[in-house]
Amino acid sequence: MRHEFNSLADLYGYSIKKFGKRTASDYVDGGQRYTYDEIDDVCRRASRLLANFGIMPYNKVAIFSQNMPNWAIAFFAITAFGRIAVPMLTELTENEIRNILTHSDSKALFVSRKLLPKVPQDVLDRMSVVICLDDFSIIQNRDEDYTCDGQLCKPREDDTAAILYTSGTTGNAKGVMLSHRNFCANVLAAWHAQKVYKHDTFLSILPLAHAYELSIGMLYPFATGAMVYYVPKPPTPSVLIKALKVIRPTVMLSVPLVIEKIYRSSVLPTITKSAVLSWLEKNIPFLLYFIVGIKLKSVFGGRLKFFGVGGAKLDPAVETFLHKALFPYAIGYGLTETAPLICDAAPFKTKVGSTGKPSHGVQVRLHNVNPATGEGELVVKGNCLMRGYYKDYSRTQEVITPDGWFHTGDLAMCDKKGRYYIKGRMGNMILGASGENIYPEEIECVINSIEGINESLVVERDGQLVALVHFNDNVLDWDFESEHKFLSNLEERKKAILEYVNSRVNKNSRINEVKVQKEPFIKTATKKIKRFRYKNKEDNAHNEK
Repeated sequence: MRHEFNSLADLYGYSIKKFGKRTASDYVDGGQRYTYDEIDDVCRRASRLLANFGIMPYNKVAIFSQNMPNWAIAFFAITAFGRIAVPMLTELTENEIRNILTHSDSKALFVSRKLLPKVPQDVLDRMSVVICLDDFSIIQNRDEDYTCDGQLCKPREDDTAAILYTSGTTGNAKGVMLSHRNFCANVLAAWHAQKVYKHDTFLSILPLAHAYELSIGMLYPFATGAMVYYVPKPPTPSVLIKALKVIRPTVMLSVPLVIEKIYRSSVLPTITKSAVLSWLEKNIPFLLYFIVGIKLKSVFGGRLKFFGVGGAKLDPAVETFLHKALFPYAIGYGLTETAPLICDAAPFKTKVGSTGKPSHGVQVRLHNVNPATGEGELVVKGNCLMRGYYKDYSRTQEVITPDGWFHTGDLAMCDKKGRYYIKGRMGNMILGASGENIYPEEIECVINSIEGINESLVVERDGQLVALVHFNDNVLDWDFESEHKFLSNLEERKKAILEYVNSRVNKNSRINEVKVQKEPFIKTATKKIKRFRYKNKEDNAHNEK
């Protein structure tokens, strides 16, 4: 990258000046198209509107909306002029919305018409101004706050740019304070991981309120003059396939769930139903991978050069297929606290199971390594590291050492070539009866490879390993769940899962019981299952069979 940035104001000003006439963003179907110059015009007007209602530098302004081009404009109207953004995930409950807006001390809110009904009225009434993100009109305001004395300032690199609230999979919400330096370091790291240019086209399907999409899917293309298309509807398979055909992106960011579903619902059935492909799989496998790889790349529009997978671990069976099919997938690992990049592996530099090498400018090492296994906690240092948790000094001190190392809570190992392998979360690890470490994520990969299974979760209950399983929609008809035939079929499937898994894992990781989930698992923004919701049998009894 020819230009390095010290703040988001620098990044914003550089791109507006350099790429002014180029198209920056739009919906897949059109309707909110902007050039970089047009973004600047709308962004400055939105910033002046905030200033008119007394929103000063370092004041917090929340964004609560589904993905759209105007989301990026609101973010820059806040951060490039010295304020602090508080992005909010769309699936938040009313109570979570209230807690975040209150805890963050947000004084103003950008909200879409679609999500406005979710915001409690008493919370709206406390805001100096509430702005509709669809057209930047004022939804409501407090007259006494219309003073026109709001100030602007150019932020410094260590100023807080955004507070991202995350509950991860543990349920303890934290406000992660990310600085301008953090975001700029991630843009530079992304450049070193995969070069992107002004002629590239991004298709955005992940929530912008998450660090992954915000840093790599929005700020990075903006810094390089690329074009970003947004999907106005939830990216279901039918919506996504249509968008891919229309946009033909060169770059996409995804979570494992997306590509795993495509593999299990489309690729595998295509092979098993075709006599020719099945014969090739047994006799000339490299030719099968070549043919199916070409077909898969055509589904993605035929121009894809980078398909980033992050947010959770990719199923090794799916990754093995992508690797052999020469699909341009990349692996990234990171956390909200590091904005997010820690490790990465670019297309055709991946190794199955590995999360890659440390990203540019990031120091990584293992702490408290077990000499028997080579596993230790992955700790991180660099310009990507957060300032801390908002209003939570004690928790900040728990994860950041005095000399600046951040404890990720992830157990990992490193090979001789410097590639890291994430084994699982320390909080998820189960200690076996003989003191051995059991990683539920590894057992879940085996379960998820079984035909008809959508997702799974392995938990410890009363000293035993229990597998919670959710089938694909067409496997079980729950309308007949009280009938003998249904129950008999269910028990046969549970027994088959138990036998299949226990014949493929080591003796310490064998499961004792299989429970079938009627409803889909509750997930985080990056589609990771919220494990804490399923640890107690009593909390989930109504949903298990």
